[in-house]
Amino acid sequence: MPKVKQINHVAVVVDDMERALGFWRDALGMELHELRDVPAEKSQVAFLPLAGSEVELVRPTTDDSGIAKYLAKRGPGMHHLCLEVDDIEGMLAQLKARGVRLINEEPRTAADGKRYAFIHPESTGGVLVELYQL
Repeated sequence: MPKVKQINHVAVVVDDMERALGFWRDALGMELHELRDVPAEKSQVAFLPLAGSEVELVRPTTDDSGIAKYLAKRGPGMHHLCLEVDDIEGMLAQLKARGVRLINEEPRTAADGKRYAFIHPESTGGVLVELYQL
C-alpha cells in the first residue's frame, strides 16, 4: 500500500517576488536556496528550505499561466500543500479507486526528474494537494 512520507513543501503564490522575499527571507531569516525560472509552468519559484521541507514562493511569468489565473481570481496566498509519497502510481490508483477527483491521473515529470500529480480541491476539503515522488 502506498504511503505518504512527509510534507515536501508548501507553495505560496506571490505577485511580487522581492516583496515576498522581504518577508520570508529577510524578516523571518529563512535561507533562499535557489530562485529558478520554470518555463514549463510559466513561473518563477523561490525555494526556501526548512527542516526536511520547504516553502516555495511562486510568481507567474505570463498572464496566461495557471498560476496567473489563480492569482487573478484569489490573490496572493497559499496555493498548495505537497506531500511526498513512496509510490505515486500506486497512490493515484488508490485515490481513484476511492472516488477522489484527480487533476492528473498520470504523474508528470519535472525537469529535475521529480514525478508529481495534483489532487482536485473538491475532494480534499478545499486544499489543492500535490503528490511528489522523488
